[in-house]
Amino acid sequence: MTEPLKSADIHLIQRLIPHRYPFLLVDKVVDIEGFQSARGIKNVTMNEPHFQGHFPGKPIMPGVTIIEAMAQTAAVMVGTALGMEDRNMLVYFMAIDNCKFRRMVVPGDVLEMKLQTMRGKPGGKVWKFSGVAEVEGEMAAEAEFTAMMDLPKE
Repeated sequence: MTEPLKSADIHLIQRLIPHRYPFLLVDKVVDIEGFQSARGIKNVTMNEPHFQGHFPGKPIMPGVTIIEAMAQTAAVMVGTALGMEDRNMLVYFMAIDNCKFRRMVVPGDVLEMKLQTMRGKPGGKVWKFSGVAEVEGEMAAEAEFTAMMDLPKE
């Protein structure tokens, strides 16, 4: 039996989730502990299209994209644990709860997203996660969210 993967680089991420530029919002996922937890890394750069309008002269990463980056991290964690490479898994938000924003995220920041599974199991469609996004140890956002994992049939 092979050892479970503990990390996913950008190439594996693209094999697990369908998101692509400009909506692929996680660069790597590390410290993957099966279905339980993982840490996503997003290098925030000025080249991202949302900074053209959010806001001219004061680029700030939109809060909704921070939450989306956390959700993508969770999807990579689950996809890695389930061995979903090249299986066309889709993931849909069902709910976002207890969402708070604490700090602006700007170009040059490294966004670190720490995710934990609250509910979900292999073979199940509905999963719930809690996440915290930080920059240099300072909380930028936190949320709980529920997602449906649309797993292709065998």
